[in-house]
Amino acid sequence: MQTLVVAAMLYELANKAGGWTGGADGLQGMEVWPIFGAFRFDLFGKTAYIYCGIVLLVCWFVTRAIVHSPFGRSLTGIRENVRRMHAIGAPVSRRLLIAYAISAALAGISGALIAQTTQLVGLGVLSLERSGTILIMLIIGGVGQLYGAFIGVPLYMIAQDQFSAIDPVYWYFWIGLFLIVLVVFARGGVLGAIARIERYYRARK
Repeated sequence: MQTLVVAAMLYELANKAGGWTGGADGLQGMEVWPIFGAFRFDLFGKTAYIYCGIVLLVCWFVTRAIVHSPFGRSLTGIRENVRRMHAIGAPVSRRLLIAYAISAALAGISGALIAQTTQLVGLGVLSLERSGTILIMLIIGGVGQLYGAFIGVPLYMIAQDQFSAIDPVYWYFWIGLFLIVLVVFARGGVLGAIARIERYYRARK
């Protein structure tokens, strides 16, 4: 809820500061230099697609290294039992601050990619719809899972396409119903459900 409130406040602030942000029209007409002076962003988005894929791969390797490092293990311990981490003397507040800074840096990279590839920054980047969509994608894939985003994003896009074809006006209702079913019967998202099924079959063996 705090995330949604802050997003709403920033949205209205950006809307009022039209001299800086362009207001409702957003920042348009940006001139983006070619990558390394050789690869221009074409109309068909091929350069943008490859560029975003490379940046995503680099960020994934960095995030994977952080998750499997001692620092990442301590974050897992904080998520599972923060009181126990306090008891063993771990600097919980400092670790959380660093984790939030890393997540903010990754979010900033994604925002920069949007600006580079579309040459437009509209108020939609601060909308509640954008924040809610990202949360739904993470919930579908599995919150706290390293590969959750790779599963949640395509599943959400497929569900959005199918539901909007069935009901173009109220397709958000079906997205919400799908999310409720997923949370009730598959806690931890798709990856969490797969992990429970694997544990079930291992226990039977």
